[in-house]
Amino acid sequence: MQMHTPVHTCSLHCALILPLRYSYEECRATADWLLAQTALRPLVGIVCGSGLGGLAEMLKDQVAFNYRDIPNFPQSTVHGHAGRLVFGTLKGKPCVCMQGRFHLYEGYPVQKITLPMRIFRLLGVETVILTNAAGGLNQDYKVGDIMIIKDHINMPGFAGNNPLAGPNDERFGVRFPCMSDAYDRELQQLAQDVGAELGYSDFLREGVYCVLGGPSFETIAECRMLHKLGADAVGMSTVHEVIVARHCGMRVFALSLITNQAVMDYDSEEKANHEEVLQTGKQRATQLERLVSTMLRARTNPKHPQKLRSHSADPQLRLRSHSADAQLRLCSHSADPQLSCA
Repeated sequence: MQMHTPVHTCSLHCALILPLRYSYEECRATADWLLAQTALRPLVGIVCGSGLGGLAEMLKDQVAFNYRDIPNFPQSTVHGHAGRLVFGTLKGKPCVCMQGRFHLYEGYPVQKITLPMRIFRLLGVETVILTNAAGGLNQDYKVGDIMIIKDHINMPGFAGNNPLAGPNDERFGVRFPCMSDAYDRELQQLAQDVGAELGYSDFLREGVYCVLGGPSFETIAECRMLHKLGADAVGMSTVHEVIVARHCGMRVFALSLITNQAVMDYDSEEKANHEEVLQTGKQRATQLERLVSTMLRARTNPKHPQKLRSHSADPQLRLRSHSADAQLRLCSHSADPQLSCA
């Protein structure tokens, strides 16, 4: 008969907690592995939502990696998410693009969902652009509208499911980061300006995004509650990535494609479904991709003085050095107010 050694309560607790987190050294090792495979040093990181992976296809001089081949990287299990990390240039800007992200409903702990944001920072990324597919709660929104996210409501965070929970490593960021400016206001204005020039004003919105755990879509009562709380759109992603990106000092810009109208009426025959999400993504993807690519190009246009770069003049933020000291200066918050309020 096989004998089992009793597990001390503390040891059991540690065994449950430790695998959920990745250390600075593990993140550094993954970033170094990627940097050794390509000469490109990305300054912009892009995360593609459901049905919106076409942004990665726009990159020139691509070097692509399947998630399963990247050390420590999770794997995407959702239809419509290709599961590739693509390096290349977009409008002359060095970028790295995630074709597919990770969600709580896939069974991943929130720290694993957000691991790519820390790897982005260690690769040299200064600005993160995130896209997602969302349900419209604002009754003025229509299917196919693009919403610039100005703020978020983190419902899982209310229950303590925050990606920054647990021990904090100061090499990534401060213990208690501010989130009142999580979404970069200059980039929001740039998107509005570019959208107007492209003729997108009729379907370009600005609003508050609420994240839920999923995978079930929201009930009518839940939609009504979220709308009363001030949410304009609801989805199952993005917010956790934003929190970690800001914790690391990166600028954040995010867009929601409204792929379905949230059901708010008990007499309605409408039902939310993932196929509708993917179909709407295909129909509006070209405009969303054009908006993002034009924003990148606008950085050199004198009519658009905003830059897709970090505010700090410290050259260490270019992240050319791999030393731990450079990383400490990189991921700590500078005296610049745009970076100090992560």
